[in-house]
Formats: sequence, structure tokens, C-alpha cells
Amino acid sequence: MNQEATLAYIKQHGILPESKFGQNFLCDDEVIASIIDLAGIESHAKVLEIGPGIGALTRELSKLDIDLTAVEIDKRLAELLRNDPEIRAEVIDQDYLKLKDYGAGSFDIIISNLPYYVMTDIMKKIFAECINARKMVFMVEEDAIQRINARSSTKQYGPLAVLVGTFGLFEECMRVPGHCFVPKPRTMSAVISLTREGRASVLSPEYIRFIDSCFAQRRKKMINSLTSYPKDKVLSALADLGLKSTVRAEELSPETFIRLYDAIIS
Repeated sequence: MNQEATLAYIKQHGILPESKFGQNFLCDDEVIASIIDLAGIESHAKVLEIGPGIGALTRELSKLDIDLTAVEIDKRLAELLRNDPEIRAEVIDQDYLKLKDYGAGSFDIIISNLPYYVMTDIMKKIFAECINARKMVFMVEEDAIQRINARSSTKQYGPLAVLVGTFGLFEECMRVPGHCFVPKPRTMSAVISLTREGRASVLSPEYIRFIDSCFAQRRKKMINSLTSYPKDKVLSALADLGLKSTVRAEELSPETFIRLYDAIIS
């Protein structure tokens, strides 16, 4: 669905992109094809698309032999998707962050154009609930990559970077300029992929709460943030890992967080 077709579709249906939903509709066929290729979708895969918008990517996904679910917060767009003969998907018209009972654990592939203002919350929910996803392909603002792929002991390093590092392999795949969207955003975008590795099995709502707790007072000793866990157990776990009781969360790698968590909850 190129720019000309996108503009015609928007005009035909009287669509006014909503800034409150971060709506910038992808309108570049080459980028769409690249996203699908990066996802490595196999026949009969269960695919979750979050924020399909007017369905440029959804139509191409519908050509594959897959089980597709699309979650769209904008009810008017969701209705258009449901009535589009080219789209073969279960369309859910709800805010993904409020969505429950959607078979999260069954999805193999997650694809989304993530608005910056809800990017972290959506990614955390995916990590917590889509526990069997093997691949994720996201469109994000280029500037967000500094937080997504931050290294320990840097100011950008936080819970999101830890969870991404826990899930597996991160790759920045391509830059996407503003003219590939309608309306044109002010910032450069990028497509990233995350590939599941063995350590991702630790991801759960409980583990994510643990990571958030560790960073609750990031400039202070981590021991002062983990007040919901027995202090003696935390001190013992730190000592067993050769860490000082004065260590701060930003100093620990994703692998060390996993070992610390396992030691505390064992």
C-alpha cells in the first residue's frame, strides 16, 4: 500500500489521523515487505499485530497461511479492517494495554508500529504475557533505540533494556524516513527485531515487577529498592554472586539480574 493508495484510502473513508493514538500510517511497500521478511513467518504461525491502523501491513500478512490477530485501539479503523475483503484476521477493537484473555501465550510472532508514548508499557506487557513468542519485529522512533538497547552503567540503561537483553538477540534492521508514513512524522523511525533465546524463559509478570523494583531508586543502593523481598535473602544473594551490598541496578547485566532473581526467590 503505497503513499498514493494510502492517501486515496484516507480520503475515501474520511479518516483524520489521531495524534492521541500516535497514528502515522506506513505507506511504503518495500518497508512492509522487509518487515514481513524479517519476521520469518512460517506456515500456520500465530501472529499478533498491535496497531494495524488502516491495514497496509495487515493486508500483506493476510496473504500468508497464518492465524492472524490484529488489535486496534481506534474503533472506526477496526470496523474498516473487519469489513475489508482483503483482510483475513481476527480484529480486536481495544486498547492492547487493557486487553485480557486474548490467548497471549499462543502467539509465535509479534509485529507492531509502537507509538513512543506507550512503547515501554506495550513491550513490557508483551514480555510478560506472550511467553512463547519466538520473534518480535517493531517499528520505533530512532531515538528510542538508545533506551531499548542500552548497555549497563549508562544513563539510558533501565528496565526496558534489561528485559530486551533478557529476551534475546536485538538487531536494528533498517531506518525508515518520514516520507514512508502518512502523515509524515517529525522523527526518523527504525525497524528492530528481537529473537528469543533460552534465558527468555524467566520472563513473567513477577520477574518484570522485580526488575522495576530494582530500578525504583536507580541512584541509590539496590538493596533499598527491594523492600518487598526479605533483606537477609537479598544480601545473601548479592554476596553469593560476588556483588557488594552497595551495588546499584544500573551496574548489573541482564544475565546477572536473572541469577539474582533466581537466588532471591529460591
